[in-house]
Amino acid sequence: MDIKGQCWTDEESDGENESEQFLYGIQCCLLQGSCAADLYRHPQLDADIEAVKDIYTDSAISVREYGTIDDVDIDLHINISFLDEEVATAWKVIRTEPIILRLRFSLSQYLDGPEPSVEVFQPSNKEGFSLGLQLKKIPTLNEYCVVCDEQHVFQNGSMLKPAVCTRELCVFSFYTLGVMSGAAEEVATGAEVVDLLVAMCRAALESPRKSIIFEPYPSVVDPNDPKTLAFNPKKKNYERLQKALDSVMSIREMTQGSYLEIKKQMDKLDPLAHPLLQWIISSNRSHIVKLPLSRQLKFMHTSHQFLLLSSPPAKEARFRTAKKLYGSTFAFHGSHIENWHSVLRNGLVNASYTKLQLHGAAYGKGIYLSPISSISFGYSGRNGSSPFRPLLMFAFQQSRPIQSRFLQSRNLNCIALCEVITSKDLQKHGNIWVCPVSDHVCTRFFFVYEDGQVGDANINTQEPKVQKEIMRVIGTQIYSS
Repeated sequence: MDIKGQCWTDEESDGENESEQFLYGIQCCLLQGSCAADLYRHPQLDADIEAVKDIYTDSAISVREYGTIDDVDIDLHINISFLDEEVATAWKVIRTEPIILRLRFSLSQYLDGPEPSVEVFQPSNKEGFSLGLQLKKIPTLNEYCVVCDEQHVFQNGSMLKPAVCTRELCVFSFYTLGVMSGAAEEVATGAEVVDLLVAMCRAALESPRKSIIFEPYPSVVDPNDPKTLAFNPKKKNYERLQKALDSVMSIREMTQGSYLEIKKQMDKLDPLAHPLLQWIISSNRSHIVKLPLSRQLKFMHTSHQFLLLSSPPAKEARFRTAKKLYGSTFAFHGSHIENWHSVLRNGLVNASYTKLQLHGAAYGKGIYLSPISSISFGYSGRNGSSPFRPLLMFAFQQSRPIQSRFLQSRNLNCIALCEVITSKDLQKHGNIWVCPVSDHVCTRFFFVYEDGQVGDANINTQEPKVQKEIMRVIGTQIYSS
């Protein structure tokens, strides 16, 4: 189609490619901080645009390519008609007009060029648009509290998704201003992901090391007393937390009824169960989504495969810079399921010689990886006993059989596939690699095995056929053309 000098012509997306387009549209947006690609050399743009349309309707995005210069404009149309008139007046915005977030890219240097320029305005309110100054900070919003705008102070640096800080006033505001209303959609559309988050939380809570690894501890407002915290990091009560978590029903069972019905049933079991579930969802600061079958690594022999991105845009930018200089490869990272509750919220960190260390650091300080799957499976507790217990089954009082759930095993094991920079800093001791630079390791995929599932223990990420399959799945072959 010829779109030079004009907006993109809206078309319906191919239903068969819907999941794939959504997945890789989101991936590209998160990694690049944009929704654009080279219209001629990077067909990823089509997928990104369709992904935005699928979620926010066709009118949410438009594209304009300039015929004489190497630029393209991507306009994101943000509907603000839901704002109260008082709020709109205070923010000095016009409720009946969308806010336009315009991103301008270089077509020929889309992947390797400078960051896009950002312009934020309303069609009849371009000059002096004060709200636009705040919205221009979108690439770094993950570094600031969503309530007070103060910068986070994280031990391991910022993560991918925005979050509320630990100040009690911000926590109260976050949970009482309706910010968590999106949790219903998360449960309805990402059941396996939510189920996995709950399983990780349970494993960490039931671990003998919970005082060390159950981090962060929930900050949950008491639904019966909005001025107090039912779960408070300053007054940890693991027994009460365990009771509430036991009352969180199977995620698969939750999808059988309306969300309001589900919430009512949870409230009957324990008034803190639903607020805790909301916290488990909202506190996850990584982007984790189920991979469609067409994008799964078949040699991993599990259907529970996920895209896992946890690095914020700044870290991804540093990673890409290092990748240009030194190149990269893929390697596995195995860790017991009880550790992943923290990893998804704090990042994959160098735990050597710290209280978080579990397996020792025989080859020095750094993040331990291996190109051989069997070695990383050993660190995942694959042959050991997992503290995971099945999620409590809750059958609605209706005459219908209980459907099968995602996680039914008492023994869950997890392994990640990471991309790692192949610089001189990467220390290779046979098939055990140690990367002392945390910026040089980024998670890409996550695999879950239930009791009885057997993965291929002899996968070697350095074999050409394995590398080819990984590249096919991750989609990077389209960037090399």
